Amino acid sequence: MRSSALNLAVGYISLGLAALGLFAAPIWYAWRTTVQDGRTEVLQADARLLSDVFHRQGAQGLTDYINTRLALSIPNERFLLLTDASLRPLAGNLSAWPRHLPAQSGSYTVDVPSGSHASSADVVYEALPGGYHLLVGRDLARYKPLEHRFWYALAGAVGILSIFGTLGGVLIRRAMLERIHGIRQTVSAIIQGDLSRRLATDRSGDELNTLSRTINGMLEQIEQLIHGVRNVSNAIAHDLRTPLAELRSRLEELSLTRPPPEQTFTELEAAVADVDRVIRLFNALLRLAEIDSGMRRSGFVQLDMAEVAANAVEFYQPAAELKSCALTITSNGPAPIRGDPVLLAQALGNLIDNALKYTPEGGTIRVDVRRGASHSVGVTVSDSGPGIPDSDRTKVIERFYRGDASRGTPGVGLGLSLVDAVARLHGSSLRFEDNNPGLRVVMMLHQDAPQAARSGEAAPVRAAPEAVAQSAGPA
Repeated sequence: MRSSALNLAVGYISLGLAALGLFAAPIWYAWRTTVQDGRTEVLQADARLLSDVFHRQGAQGLTDYINTRLALSIPNERFLLLTDASLRPLAGNLSAWPRHLPAQSGSYTVDVPSGSHASSADVVYEALPGGYHLLVGRDLARYKPLEHRFWYALAGAVGILSIFGTLGGVLIRRAMLERIHGIRQTVSAIIQGDLSRRLATDRSGDELNTLSRTINGMLEQIEQLIHGVRNVSNAIAHDLRTPLAELRSRLEELSLTRPPPEQTFTELEAAVADVDRVIRLFNALLRLAEIDSGMRRSGFVQLDMAEVAANAVEFYQPAAELKSCALTITSNGPAPIRGDPVLLAQALGNLIDNALKYTPEGGTIRVDVRRGASHSVGVTVSDSGPGIPDSDRTKVIERFYRGDASRGTPGVGLGLSLVDAVARLHGSSLRFEDNNPGLRVVMMLHQDAPQAARSGEAAPVRAAPEAVAQSAGPA
């Protein structure tokens, strides 16, 4: 089985061997060059010294000098040879003149006879006056042990690098397989339906832990979505049952009793109201589905949120007057924002409609639009009603959730869910605060500055009253 850990280990071993080779090659080249040059320089200096002795004392003096020097030096450390014109040895530690040695003076590497065998040596040959020949050399085997140690050390380094690299690859592979086995078991359990399972993590910040935390976050979101779908399905079934049961009961009663036309039309109007309630429920769900999918981002334009809020307040002003509630709006001037005017009007309409539901007669409702820093716009709807308990503030945006205070009011519990979805679509979220008395709902919208710049500062779009009217009615 191919393993990414072993492949990675092989790659690192290869890289280490290449780096070791790149490190050793220059050292070897510098060693050979330095030793070769230094050896040649020493031999040339030695040859010049002997040549000077020859010029001062003649052939016999040089013969005596060489014999004396060889008696004091280490055997075979240096080769010395003085011959006459016929290459007959006169002095030195070589038994014969080396074969294949060029006739010109200079530095050469040749095989020289040394005892019972021939040795490879660097030599300096110099022709002396009178036909005499001088040869000075040094055995190359002197440096062989050092060279062998270098190669042994290089081979040892290669072996250690290969062994530890392979061992490290095996250990890493084993550790990764254990982690992957745990991930496989968790994923298998999730596939079988256990959505509560999570990948194991620890405090280390390695890549697998980071991936596991990311996957766990995804699993949390998936579990919430699935539970949400289950709850929505149960809520839809529950909320559809009542109007459909009432509709069927009315139609069945009409079919059995066949009452007078006036009573029949009254029952038909009630049946139509039940159908309208079901249609509003599905329309709200469709709007939420469009918002959650991000499809409505294509409708983003440059608009004035203060004008959208003014239209919403104007639309709900008659309903507020019927309830003797004071509905007012305040702003600090135009509030340009990039967004969907229809969705923003519906969201604001739902907030005002909720405030009207729960604000007692003679109460106050205020809509405030403020242009903030960094191209942000804050929209606040506050009322003097009973407010929302702290324990319910995180639940009221759930679909079909209805608190104790809303049990007797019309609606199916989708109003604030729609508002929250619109806020998230515009990069915001709902915040519930105490108004003492009453509730204050804050929605902070953030202007998309780069998109606004590319849009060429388009003229603000006015939200038509029909857009606000779409949000009217219990949701």
